[in-house]
Amino acid sequence: MNYCKLILITILVNQGVINGFSQTQKSKKNSDTVKPAAKSDVPFAAPQVAKLPTYKEYIMSNVAMQQEIDMFLKENGAWAKYDSELGYTLGNSIPVEGIDTSATISTITANGARTMFMYKEKPCRINTYGDSFTQCQQVSDGETWQEYLAAHFGEPIRNYGVGGYGVYQAYRRLLREEKTKNTAENLVFYIWGDDPIRSLLRCRYMVIKDWTNRSEPGMRFHGNFWPNVEMDLKTGKFVEFENRLPTPTSLTKMTEPKWMYKNLKYDLALQLLLFKMGKIADLDIKKLQVLSKWLKLDINLTDKEKLSENASLLLDKYSFAATKYILEKLNVYAKTNDKKLLTVLFDPYRTTNALLMGEKRYDQDIVDYLKAKNTNYFDMNLEHVKDYKKFNIGITDYYRIYFLGHYNPTGNHFFAFAIKNKLLEMLTPKPITYNTKTTNWTDFKDYLDGVK
Repeated sequence: MNYCKLILITILVNQGVINGFSQTQKSKKNSDTVKPAAKSDVPFAAPQVAKLPTYKEYIMSNVAMQQEIDMFLKENGAWAKYDSELGYTLGNSIPVEGIDTSATISTITANGARTMFMYKEKPCRINTYGDSFTQCQQVSDGETWQEYLAAHFGEPIRNYGVGGYGVYQAYRRLLREEKTKNTAENLVFYIWGDDPIRSLLRCRYMVIKDWTNRSEPGMRFHGNFWPNVEMDLKTGKFVEFENRLPTPTSLTKMTEPKWMYKNLKYDLALQLLLFKMGKIADLDIKKLQVLSKWLKLDINLTDKEKLSENASLLLDKYSFAATKYILEKLNVYAKTNDKKLLTVLFDPYRTTNALLMGEKRYDQDIVDYLKAKNTNYFDMNLEHVKDYKKFNIGITDYYRIYFLGHYNPTGNHFFAFAIKNKLLEMLTPKPITYNTKTTNWTDFKDYLDGVK
């Protein structure tokens, strides 16, 4: 039985890869200074408000097509596959989105993890959980940071990352997988970008519809209904909800405008996010005022001139509160089950970018929480800040070294060796490559066929 003694759960906090470089980026060289974003590109702005649809109109006019759902359920090369509890998990696909416009080979094994190659027959002590930066979207199976580290450690690392997941969905995946024979005693949880916001959404389809429609309908379909957390406005407490469409046949409901609006009407996080994206003109101000009071956020949502700014603050505050709620549960789970936990933070497009420009990070609330709880965590944002000082180039050129949107193979390699020492601290005994007291140059037991 493969007993994975280290669960790598990576929590990366960012606004989303699909948002790209929306913020103004300063350069070390004047000639490389990136021009400020146009007014319509500024996050949380709702330009041309009078011409935008209402929240209800937007939902009812952007429902899924039956063709998308049919293709998704066939699992014939589609990026994701249906899951009754989690909404979806990773599928087998070869999307054309890699370096030099190459295709990337992304496959899964029977247990739903991304395919392992390095020392896969040996006991696995590391499981990883999170979103697409854990999954390592835009690279092939052998180019993930898990495989780079597995090669270096001489033992496998399991990858349970799924693109699009939020903090809560990754947490639920962890709880499920840790009940199987692949359980592990050490956890690393990866929170990236807008993962905290995704935790709150009942359905992410409305947010990523434009992206999923770039290819053949259904091939990139995901973001369907899944389990989520929301605040009960009567009590101010977070409540956990199960997947509202728990069978394949029930997915047809996503093609029905009235049903979709009825089930998304009070998704306040979705409202705030669509408003931020400039997709809708209105917000449920009355309910959002109640939400802001529970969160102890002193803002005026009736001030139209500051509505975009205040809506942005409220969405971040709401998502951070949800993240703390989830992390509390995760810490209890880890302690109760004698697990070690490593939390990873990374937000390349809001946090890292701001730090590189000498500005404050928007996610300081989460950092303060982790410190106050004496949490074992790793901040990848700071690793990039240190690395950037080695270069004499602008931020945009620096990002091109490591990113395609997600990490390219070079970026995954950089991440692997940036986090390496934190993992070594958790592993007992040390990997064979670091267990120098018992290893010699001819100790090939379990590594070469026939050697005992």
